[in-house]
Amino acid sequence: MTVKDKYALKEFLCVFGPAGVLVVFGVICYVIVNLSPGDKPINSASFEVVDQYKECDVVRYAPHQVAEYKYFLYCEKNK
Repeated sequence: MTVKDKYALKEFLCVFGPAGVLVVFGVICYVIVNLSPGDKPINSASFEVVDQYKECDVVRYAPHQVAEYKYFLYCEKNK
């Protein structure tokens, strides 16, 4: 890289550098705002039948906004 090239690069960055930073910052903000979930939060626990064991359903339970599952058996005949 010659001295003229280094000078030209320095001038280019001084002129367009701050504008580039603002554009990148604006794009990042736009992406963050549009990717945020617009759905309602989960306010109730979820139950899902995932398998069968003998004559019972294996139910997966996810408590409200908790990142874990609990499993239990649900048998109609034991009511």
